[in-house]
Amino acid sequence: MSQSSLPAGTPTTAQAAGHSQLGKASAYVDQYDPGLLFPIARATSRAEIGVTGTPRFFGADLWTAFELGWLNPRGKPQVALAHILVPCESTHIVESKSFKLYLNSFNNTRFADAEAVRERIRADISAAVWQGGPVLSGVGVKVLGPDLFDQEPIHELDGLSLDRLDIECTRYTPAPDLLRAALDEQPVSEVLVSNLLKSNCLVTGQPDWGSVQISYSGPQIDQEGLLQYIVSFRNHNEFHEQCVERMFMDIWTRCKPVKLTVYARYTRRGGLDISPFRTSHPQSVPLNVRTARQ
Repeated sequence: MSQSSLPAGTPTTAQAAGHSQLGKASAYVDQYDPGLLFPIARATSRAEIGVTGTPRFFGADLWTAFELGWLNPRGKPQVALAHILVPCESTHIVESKSFKLYLNSFNNTRFADAEAVRERIRADISAAVWQGGPVLSGVGVKVLGPDLFDQEPIHELDGLSLDRLDIECTRYTPAPDLLRAALDEQPVSEVLVSNLLKSNCLVTGQPDWGSVQISYSGPQIDQEGLLQYIVSFRNHNEFHEQCVERMFMDIWTRCKPVKLTVYARYTRRGGLDISPFRTSHPQSVPLNVRTARQ
């Protein structure tokens, strides 16, 4: 489905993002304001990659908020980390700068305790990503106080590194024709990883750095072509969630795996990191464990 075949008046992802605070000077709001959240419909970007109706993938977007603070009932500042899980079945994503501004609005707001903060975030994000529609999967939120900071591990994505390959790279916008698989040979199961993922913010053009893990069963994917394909996102402007869904659909369509999972962990910007996870078959969402660069 092309953009021209979308219903009349439906904004493209870029147009929707253009109305957000991303890339604009923003006033610092330090009193709780859920109206700062800016939802963007998933459907428009999915239509661009041929996904209409129910997607063929499952998954979630794993967020980590490193800059979360509020006041307790006596006015004493509190600090915490938050893990937020947004199901990919939701109708909308939340634009990242609006998420940061929203969290900033907690800074001079009094809450009874961390549980009240957790519940407030859960309710507000759920309302933003479902936009009043039926809730098919709940938003998950964990708020971790300083006593739990030492329990936050760092671990790199498991798998065989594609970055070991000495390849020539000449294409820096998504090139799915680089993807090849041995369709006439025995199927395999592999887990492949790369730290060479880079794309750019759809609105500001600022670089977004990431690592990606591709797990699959099916015809063996040509590793050199896969790494060249990952590198081809280098000058591509798209949100993290959309890049991962584009990767999933390109690999699924061209390499024809029986099972496929694409999981990317992007480095943080503005105190937030986003790690989209998409899989062809129901399975548990991975633990939100950051990599060293995050």
